[in-house]
Amino acid sequence: MMRCIFLFMLMLGLFSCKDKATEEKEKQTDSKPPNVVLIFTDDQGYQDVGVFGSPNIKTPNLDRMASEGVQLTNYYAAQAVCSASRAGILTGCYPNRIGIHNAMMPDSKIGLHPSETTMAEMLKEIGYATAIFGKWHLGDHPDFLPTKHGFDEYFGIPYSNDMWPYHPQQGPIFDFGPLPLYKNEQVIDTLTDQSQLTTKITEQSVDFINRNKDKPFFLYVPHPQPHVPLFVSDKFKGKSERGLYGDVIMEIDWSVGQIMKALKTNGLDENTLVIFTSDNGPWLSYGNHAGSALPFREGKGTAWEGGHREPFIARFPKAFPKALKVDTPVMAIDLLPTIAELTGATLPEKTIDGKSVLQVLTGKQSESPQQAYFFYYRVNELHAVRYGKWKMYFPHNYRTMKGGTPGGDGLPGEYNHVDLERIELYDLSADISETKDVAGDNPEVIAEISGLADAMRLRLGDALRDMEGSETRTPGMAK
Repeated sequence: MMRCIFLFMLMLGLFSCKDKATEEKEKQTDSKPPNVVLIFTDDQGYQDVGVFGSPNIKTPNLDRMASEGVQLTNYYAAQAVCSASRAGILTGCYPNRIGIHNAMMPDSKIGLHPSETTMAEMLKEIGYATAIFGKWHLGDHPDFLPTKHGFDEYFGIPYSNDMWPYHPQQGPIFDFGPLPLYKNEQVIDTLTDQSQLTTKITEQSVDFINRNKDKPFFLYVPHPQPHVPLFVSDKFKGKSERGLYGDVIMEIDWSVGQIMKALKTNGLDENTLVIFTSDNGPWLSYGNHAGSALPFREGKGTAWEGGHREPFIARFPKAFPKALKVDTPVMAIDLLPTIAELTGATLPEKTIDGKSVLQVLTGKQSESPQQAYFFYYRVNELHAVRYGKWKMYFPHNYRTMKGGTPGGDGLPGEYNHVDLERIELYDLSADISETKDVAGDNPEVIAEISGLADAMRLRLGDALRDMEGSETRTPGMAK
């Protein structure tokens, strides 16, 4: 009898210890700032994810992430091209505010200015471990590398994966050297085959999570894919109904799953904000090696919806509802201030353009904190404005595959270049494919948006009007 009582008391004590240990762990989790993982693909179209309507690409991990988090259906890239888009998401600024335009070429003298505050620097200030595994593309001069912009660790390529000797237009147009692979500030290899790059980026990401499970971290995973040239490992080759492009997306989805698994294994998934999105729309001239922006108009390199509207999923079980679909307009520039509010970080001293959308992501607010969003392209040309349900376009020249023939199997087709000769206005609530110009029926809307555009031109300029803004800053210049 006494033995039974002893065993009962022993078990009670063990359960009590376990409960106390669990409570202590929960307290530590509650007091620990949330981890942040930002997964950023390259040239992926809006429709290239299952939950965003893909008819032939399976993305079970992203679909699950959406069912456990928030899906934004009106999310915009900061600009419809590589370097500028990355500058916007990492600094919270319109790229032209900080002097970043277009896509930087290898050995460019221009890069992200050292005085600009990146998301990594902001979070590092409050004790976060920081890493980038993937494509940087904000300057490959030593002064501009990620380790000079707040990242403790870097593994990846310094610019786009097509900037190498195997480019289809090498010789007639380009003269690219070898594509370097970096580890921190050292070139550790030059790539002739990119088929293992997604796997290596994923392995680096999982290892970083495992090593930093006991402190807050910011993990930035800007995949070089599905930017052409497309590469996929043997484990996904031939797996998709969508051909090589679909195989690539399936491997990226696998990568997302591996990162989510690492978070869960380390007990971090409840207190980690994971964001998935892309830098701009699909490069339509590459045909079957390009993604799909349907149901939107045009793609990468344009201000039309297909150039900027991107898939966006955010999962943060601690604060975000499950399976929430939000149609509030949001732009990449809003992520830095949102993450600052979530983590308690201090916003940069210099002016930024983004505003926190945390209340939108938690489902507590449906109105955008921004009055309007402005779509610049090329060297500071203001092409369009999003204002509520309206999208207004100013006269400008743009590229289109309409009337042309896309390329295929890694070779580009020829774009046609079209002049938009007058202001056009679209009601996106009724016409998401931008097929019916309603400018003539809404002169008051035209006047209101024109006023907003004029105010922005004074601040950030507009090359189409030969205007320089009073608030723009210079980019970094290599010494």
